[in-house]
Amino acid sequence: MDAIAKHVYMARIAEQVERYQEMVDHIKYVASHPKEGQDHVILTKDERSLLSVAYKNIVSGRRASWRSVKSSEQKESAHRDSTVLPMIVALREKIEKELTDICMEIITLLRDYLIFNGKENVEDQVFYLKMVGDYYRYLAEFQTGEALAESKANADQAYQEAMKRGQEANLSPTIPVLLGLALNYSVFYYEILNNPDKACELAKHAFDSAVADLDSLQENDYKDATLILQLLRDNLTLWTTDVDQN
Repeated sequence: MDAIAKHVYMARIAEQVERYQEMVDHIKYVASHPKEGQDHVILTKDERSLLSVAYKNIVSGRRASWRSVKSSEQKESAHRDSTVLPMIVALREKIEKELTDICMEIITLLRDYLIFNGKENVEDQVFYLKMVGDYYRYLAEFQTGEALAESKANADQAYQEAMKRGQEANLSPTIPVLLGLALNYSVFYYEILNNPDKACELAKHAFDSAVADLDSLQENDYKDATLILQLLRDNLTLWTTDVDQN
């Protein structure tokens, strides 16, 4: 078993026992070392999934923590003579630093090793560009000022590039990677850019295109694709109500 295979194996073990930082450490090695005979890193679908799951798990808990601490901070801010507010602010800032470090680590890894120009492995490239967009979106959830503007622009650019590459390669609108891209890009429009009209437009186009082409849906993609289609429909229902009320 070579070094890469060992790290893949240990990443799976770490996932099973929910040791996600160790999972990140192992899959980071895999994602930054080309296999023998490769000019650049090309991950298998399984390795790609391990990379996504590892970083998603170490960032998700912190995003939830940030929302909870931010809520406590807002409540405590109502008390003029609060003695705990400075400690709550310090905790929020600590979580923001951790989130920034994690997001920039995976963005750098993707850009340095996994994203490249070319017509091969297009589905992989769409997936990685979507991840870049996602992690800039996570940064935009808490940033302010120039940093916020920069993350918004970078997220939008990554999502746009992912859409463009998928369209140029004529990827089927039913594949989970494209559906996931449309889902997350529409969430970006709704939650970060506060543009429910564009969010609905993007989500509806992806949903309608996939439904019209369901005959091309591969059996091994059926479960993931139908799950994302359900999420798109749920969001459309919620967002359309929001648009109508405004």
